[in-house]
Amino acid sequence: MNTLFKALSHPVRRRIIEMLRAGPMASGDIAAAFDMSWPTITGHLNALKEAGLVSPEREAQTIRYRLEISAVEEALAFLMDIAGTGRTAAHPETEEKSE
Repeated sequence: MNTLFKALSHPVRRRIIEMLRAGPMASGDIAAAFDMSWPTITGHLNALKEAGLVSPEREAQTIRYRLEISAVEEALAFLMDIAGTGRTAAHPETEEKSE
């Protein structure tokens, strides 16, 4: 979970996640959207991959990245739990404390 939130802490990585919401993208297309060196973009993509937020797929000479929604859902569930939203009967001990 720490790796996931660390990956999401950088604005470029959040922008990449936003771009991938529309569907898989080639690494070159991702890099073209930023005014950064290729190694810098590769580092951001690797951080997202290590956090489980994206997965690479080789397509001939191209590597395409796909958003892994399950990792995003896990982070969202954690944040919702902290915020106290989305409580269900599965957590009766937290509901008792809030009354």
